[in-house]
This record gives sequence, structure tokens and C-alpha cells, in this order.
Amino acid sequence: MSKLTLVQANKIIEAALVEARKLKIKPLAVVVLDDAGHVKALQREDEASMFRVDVATGKAWAAVGMGASSRTLLQRAKDNPQFFGALAATAQGKFLPQTGAVLIQDAAGKILVSSPAGGGNLSDGGHMR
Repeated sequence: MSKLTLVQANKIIEAALVEARKLKIKPLAVVVLDDAGHVKALQREDEASMFRVDVATGKAWAAVGMGASSRTLLQRAKDNPQFFGALAATAQGKFLPQTGAVLIQDAAGKILVSSPAGGGNLSDGGHMR
């Protein structure tokens, strides 16, 4: 069974921040959660707004919790707003079904991590293996 290491989590964040600078996205936060929804690594760029960490974490938490990309969750939320509103309430505000989170899976399809960027759109909200 594959487990996400801190070194891997930090590499994910580093790559996301490099891409953000290439795309000239406003300062953002990138969080990497493990398969249980716990923060493995987190960075917030200088000048990023106070909401960036919470937004990034909420996107990642929703993707890990539902085992689906954030783009998929956004569509599901549009199709079933009452259910997704209840999920957000049940999760005490941690559940944010918005695009920006990427699920990273091992070769067997097991979710290792979710990594979103709060404040920018670095991904299409898909899966990576």
C-alpha cells in the first residue's frame, strides 16, 4: 500500500507554486491532505488573502471525502444543492465543492492525496496517477 510522504507532499506544493508563478496567478495557498483528510503539508504565499488556506483545505477535504474530483463535485452540487448544503453543514464548514482540487492516486487507483490551490485555478479539478 502506498503512503504519501512529507517529501512527496512538499514536492507537490513546490510544483504547484512554480506553476502559479508561471501563470501569474494571484498569491495563493496550496494544501496537501492525506487519504484520511489530514493536512500533510501546507504553504501560503506572501500577500495571499486570509481565506486562501481555508478555501484550499475545503476543496481538498471535499475531494478526499467524496473520492471525486472537485470539478465532478461542483457539477453534483449544482444538480443536488440541498444534499451538498447538508454535507457542508455536516462537515462543519470544511466541505467546499468547488474546482481546484486534484486527487492523486496510486497505480491501483487508491487515493493518496488531494492537493488544491486556494485562490487560483492551477488544475482542471481532475485526477492524477
